Amino acid sequence: MTTLVTGAGLIGTLTARHLAEQGEKVALFDVGPQREAIAATLRPYEVPVVAGDIASFSALAAAIEAHGVRRIVHTAAMLTAAIKADPPRGIGVNVIGTVNVLEAARKFALARVVLASSSTVSYPSFDSNSGAAYPVDFRMRTISERPTTFYSASKLAGEHLALIYAADFGVDVVALRYGAVIGEWAGPNRSIPGRLARALLVPAMKGETAVIDDPLLVWQGGDDFVDARDVARANALALEAKTPAQRIYYVTFGRMHSFDDFVAATRSLYPGFKTDVRVTAKAGFAGFPKIRPATSDLRAAEAELGYRPQYDLAAALAESARHLAAAI
Repeated sequence: MTTLVTGAGLIGTLTARHLAEQGEKVALFDVGPQREAIAATLRPYEVPVVAGDIASFSALAAAIEAHGVRRIVHTAAMLTAAIKADPPRGIGVNVIGTVNVLEAARKFALARVVLASSSTVSYPSFDSNSGAAYPVDFRMRTISERPTTFYSASKLAGEHLALIYAADFGVDVVALRYGAVIGEWAGPNRSIPGRLARALLVPAMKGETAVIDDPLLVWQGGDDFVDARDVARANALALEAKTPAQRIYYVTFGRMHSFDDFVAATRSLYPGFKTDVRVTAKAGFAGFPKIRPATSDLRAAEAELGYRPQYDLAAALAESARHLAAAI
C-alpha cells in the first residue's frame, strides 16, 4: 500500500523518510521538486518523486494510478507571503489542491487522507476563548474574527471542506494543525521560524552577535511551535489511527515559547551568545495583532492519535544548527 506525500519540502520529505524507515512504500509529488535536497533528506532510502501540480486533478490522479496509492499525506501549500504575492495561484494550490486531494480520495476510495493545516486558523479568535489550553473546537465570530491572511483562510477552508467530504461521502480524513514548524533541510526554507532560527544560529555558530532588525522575528508573549520531526511522526500516526473521531488535531510542543526562550535555547547551545535586538515587539508571533492566551490543547491528539512531542525547543534548534553548520 503506497502513501503519496504531496509537497516535497521540509515536512513532506521528512514525512516520506519517516514512512520509509517504517518499511512503508511511499512516493512524493511536487510541482518543482528539489531533487538533490530531497535525496539528501531521504538517503539511503530511494523514493520515487513525481513532478506534478497539485492544482491539476488529472496530474494527481495519474500519480495515484501509476503508483498504486491508497493513502495521501497532503502537505503541498504556498505560505503567507507567496499567496499574498499571487492570490489566484495560491488559492489554486491551497484550496483547489486540497479539493483535488479530497476528490481523489472519494473517486479512488482511498484508505485515508491526512491534511496539513495550521494553528494560525485560530489566531483571530484569541479574544473569544479562555482556559488553560486553547480548544480545537474554538469559538469564532465569523466576520470580526475571520482569518486575516489568504494562508490561514485557505487552511480553515480546507478543514471545513474535509469535514464535509467526510460527512457527505465517507472520505476518511484527518487534519493536523501544526504549530510554527522549526526545522532545516538542504532545500529552501522561507518560513518565519526558519528565518528566526537562522538569524540566531548562524551568528552563534560564528561567535558573532545576532542582529535582529526584522519586526516579524520578535513577538509579545508566547506562541506554539513544533519540531519538524514531530510533525513527520504525527503525520504517520494520523495515517494509522484507528478511531480519529475528532478528525482535527493540534500538533505542537505542548507549551508556549517567547522570543527570549529562543535566545536562551540558542545560548544553551552556544554559551556566551549575544543579541542586538533593534526592533520592539508590538504584536503576537509573525506580526499577528493578537497575543496567544494559551497553548493548544493536545489531549485529543494524544488520546486518538497517540501523539506526544518527542522534542523540545532546544532539541529543535540543535537539529537546525546541525543542518546549518554544513552550509556555512
